[in-house]
Amino acid sequence: MKIVKKSIVLFLCLISIATFTACGNKNQESVTGDKIKVSVTFNAIKEFVEAIGGDKVEISTIIPDGTEPHDFEPKAQDLVGISNANVFVYNGFGMETWVDDAISNANNKNLITVEASDGATPISSVSEAEKEEHGQYDPHLWISLKGAKIEANNIKEALVKADPTNKDYYEKNSDTFNAELDSLYNKYNEKFKSVANKSFVTGHAAFAYLCQDFGLQQNSVEGVFAEGEPTAKQLSELVDYCKKNNVKTIFAEDMASPDVSKTLASEVGAEVKTIYTIESSEDDKTYIERMTDNLDEIYDSLSK
Repeated sequence: MKIVKKSIVLFLCLISIATFTACGNKNQESVTGDKIKVSVTFNAIKEFVEAIGGDKVEISTIIPDGTEPHDFEPKAQDLVGISNANVFVYNGFGMETWVDDAISNANNKNLITVEASDGATPISSVSEAEKEEHGQYDPHLWISLKGAKIEANNIKEALVKADPTNKDYYEKNSDTFNAELDSLYNKYNEKFKSVANKSFVTGHAAFAYLCQDFGLQQNSVEGVFAEGEPTAKQLSELVDYCKKNNVKTIFAEDMASPDVSKTLASEVGAEVKTIYTIESSEDDKTYIERMTDNLDEIYDSLSK
């Protein structure tokens, strides 16, 4: 099984981490130098830390841009940052299957660990094959304005714990970020109320939490973890759905193959447009800018 292979690779890299870092953390204090050292797993989490931490944090990201986080298998050098960090932030909901072993082997007794999704209600993934490989939950909480507030608040609490003298600074940044999220939510909640069609089609089933925000529904070419391709029957059903519902836009993501989305679009006379999953840096845009683009594109597709 693929999951066994991942476990073996992780075990070997953790042995290497212990060797690299055993002597480096003994006297680490809660804050090193002028900035808090924060290790994060991937881009969306980095964006939230930047929004709250501002110029008080120094961030290292474990999963490189352009790498599919769902399939990421860390090497020793990828995880060394956890050993030297004051704060480690990961998404949770099964997104980072390797994280518990990585934390326990980091040899960092002062590390503040943050599961950013803590306190949120998970959505179960729908595919039995995906549950076996990745766990039972859809991890894409960050592609939700309400989910982003939960994750950012958990990050704020951790930064305050690590650096209490700058509590007011983190609280102010948190209030600003929450206000931006609320403003975006309120704007599009009203807009989505005005459309009769509530369902859109995308290449990767990553938007369940966003749909939950606004009472929408996604129909997707690939599953929650962007693996495999649809069967002929599934594709035929999607074609029928698109024709029946006059779908004019098929969304594709940079992190998933657009080929099947393009095939579907050509079958139903639709256009293919980009939608952001925010797992990697994309187009030099911030989280707020990419979520605004996502909501604009989805609204436009439902308004046609």
